[in-house]
Amino acid sequence: MGAIQAANENKDGDILFGLNETRWGQVVNGIYDNVKLVDWTPSWADEVGEYAYPGRAYGLVIQNILMLYRNDELGTNGKEVKFKHWADLVDSGYTWYRQGKVGGTTNSNINTSLLYAFVDPASPAGGISIDGWKMLWKYCENGIFTGDSYGFDPLNRGDVQIGTFYSSSLYGAIDAAAEGSKNPLLGTMQPENWALVDIEDGTYYIAEYLGILDRPGRTQEQTEAVTAFAEWFGSAEVQAMWGEEFDSYPCNEKAVEALYPDGKPGIYTIKNFALNKVEGTEMTYAEYVGAHASEWTNIMTNLGFFWADAASASKEPDWDTLDWATLTQSK
Repeated sequence: MGAIQAANENKDGDILFGLNETRWGQVVNGIYDNVKLVDWTPSWADEVGEYAYPGRAYGLVIQNILMLYRNDELGTNGKEVKFKHWADLVDSGYTWYRQGKVGGTTNSNINTSLLYAFVDPASPAGGISIDGWKMLWKYCENGIFTGDSYGFDPLNRGDVQIGTFYSSSLYGAIDAAAEGSKNPLLGTMQPENWALVDIEDGTYYIAEYLGILDRPGRTQEQTEAVTAFAEWFGSAEVQAMWGEEFDSYPCNEKAVEALYPDGKPGIYTIKNFALNKVEGTEMTYAEYVGAHASEWTNIMTNLGFFWADAASASKEPDWDTLDWATLTQSK
């Protein structure tokens, strides 16, 4: 967000990259007065698949939010875990880690995944049905906050049966799992005592994109240099090297083939619901999240979701009497 604001205020940027679909949707749709993209189609445009705003911006790297479980004696004792929706977790009978604060990118993406099944464009509660907020309260109230920033560590210790984590750091965390637990998760690429929860909906992916800013006063020669850099940086060869160096997963399919000649890692074969269209709107779910994210944050903050200290836990709201316009701060 800071990069967009800086470009909007300073009007001096040449390249915009990173961010996610939520922010890119805002840029492409002209939310920012001074952040405009030039028309641009790189030679590798058809190699990034669905991760493109054609003629505007193209995908670089992706990651997603994962729900993991132990299947040993500290977990499900060999039983597979399958859900239709992320939200099915709250009625699963298993123990799970939940975050201890409202803010944070990973925390927001977990909430976004949980709320996916409750999208309701007509709802005054931030475009989420009241049942969705009841579910998220249950997730918070019955979940276990261990003081850890992410769900990997409590799962690794065996404090919970199910945890959440982000894909880009998973394999490295499992490689080092024994450093933080007497009962660590075992098997990085071939799991021994853990597995991914099989969720029919899929999961929420976060893609970073690359676009060329239309900077006033830039010469034709300068624009050609910027375009050449963008062409080079997003190419399969460079993105494969980038992925190798920074343990990232490229959007470019040719780069994926170079990085993983034996096939894609399982964590990146999960369906992506971030780009699904929201029924009754023209938006993808990622764009829908962007349109409502501030309302969701206001709701969770004002109602006291995700307390860190059980002694200061908020009382469950009387859902039938809430003033959603005030809670969302939409009036």
